[in-house]
Amino acid sequence: MSTILTERQKDELHKSILDYLQTNGYTETLSAFKGEAHLPDFQPDPKAKWSGLLEKKWTSVIRLQKKIMDLESRNAQLTEELSSAPSKRPSASSPDWTPRAPARHTLSGHRMPITRVTFHPLFSQVVSASEDATLKVWDWETGDFERTVKGHTKAVQDVDFDSKGNLLVSCSSDFTIKLWDTNNDWKNIRTLHGHDHSISSARFMPSDDMIVSASRDRTIRIWQVSSGFCVKTISGHNDWIRSALPSSDGSLLISCSVDQTARIWDANKGDGKAELRGHEHVVEVAVFAPIAAYSAIRELAGITIPTNRLAEAKSVGQYAATGSRDKSIRIWDTASGQCLKTLVGHDNWVRALVFHPSGKFLLSASDDKTIRTWDLATGRCLKVLEAHGHFVTTLAWGRAKTSSSAAAGGASSLPNGAGGAANGASTAETAQVVNVVASGSVDQTVKIWLP
Repeated sequence: MSTILTERQKDELHKSILDYLQTNGYTETLSAFKGEAHLPDFQPDPKAKWSGLLEKKWTSVIRLQKKIMDLESRNAQLTEELSSAPSKRPSASSPDWTPRAPARHTLSGHRMPITRVTFHPLFSQVVSASEDATLKVWDWETGDFERTVKGHTKAVQDVDFDSKGNLLVSCSSDFTIKLWDTNNDWKNIRTLHGHDHSISSARFMPSDDMIVSASRDRTIRIWQVSSGFCVKTISGHNDWIRSALPSSDGSLLISCSVDQTARIWDANKGDGKAELRGHEHVVEVAVFAPIAAYSAIRELAGITIPTNRLAEAKSVGQYAATGSRDKSIRIWDTASGQCLKTLVGHDNWVRALVFHPSGKFLLSASDDKTIRTWDLATGRCLKVLEAHGHFVTTLAWGRAKTSSSAAAGGASSLPNGAGGAANGASTAETAQVVNVVASGSVDQTVKIWLP
């Protein structure tokens, strides 16, 4: 019978066998094997490489065999999962795409927690705001850092682009709102003073010539960009206002507060239209639902719209979502102030909400370190993404249109850092919509989520 061992390997094997027999006191077998192996003068040598070799090889084989069995079991499990999974993984252009692990990029550079992220409406840029008093600009396609924007003296609480990306607004605990010219080396062109306490949010109205802000001084203020003047002050909340966001047409505002309520306001008159009361703790985030989500929300709540009211049923600002420190998310009818559904699943404060562009899903971020995807039609949590190593503080959804001739991001994104949808410009007819999600955390990182 032929052997695959070389003469040298056979010699080492024989000596290792003899060493094993000698060590364990098998004298008769040792004597017989010396003769058959033609090694009558064999003497043990503890320094020789064959000393103890048989035991080492045996234990190695056992370990490898266990690894093989574990890998075979894992392979069978993955094969079973693959057979039951959808035949095609959603691409970045899929209308139903949602974030999945792992993150495409992890952007590090801030020295304190991230408070907000927002996408540029035209280019492949994302801006992050932080408690370290700075803004940082990144390329979300490549993950490259571009610049740091400095000017605030305390924590930056919010950041937002206008619809063309020409201006950036930020607000801070230093009681100021600042405007930055993105086309002129990101210079600070105006600082707005008027709030008497930390400013929680600052967003462009759809007209781009107005900004709405909310503050710990319990007021909402509307500012004219061209003049820098405060043109309206709205009061009504009894405590710190966490955010105030406009509807897509600018006719309404939605705000939320430490007073455990969210409120709907007429943006033109400043009058309160509805109070959304039901949370048992601070309301951290409140966003209007886009019209695309109305059908799913009505299915969720069992609402039927009469045929003669179909046009009215598509008016802006009919529904909203709120997230609270009570760990729940609530879906509301803003006209009646009625809570239509409570979504329960997070294990800690809910910090951010964004509606999926398709209107089918709601994404939420929480201090339980996860991002969750909710089916709006059923209220079920479809996916839990272990997103960060610490509290997830902010979430933004972007949609960029790109074409084969343009390597950079195209022309449309949804830049609301706390949630909601915004309209962008369109590119060539051959452009492809690419979805992207950004999240920020107390772990001082921004993560970019792509397929």
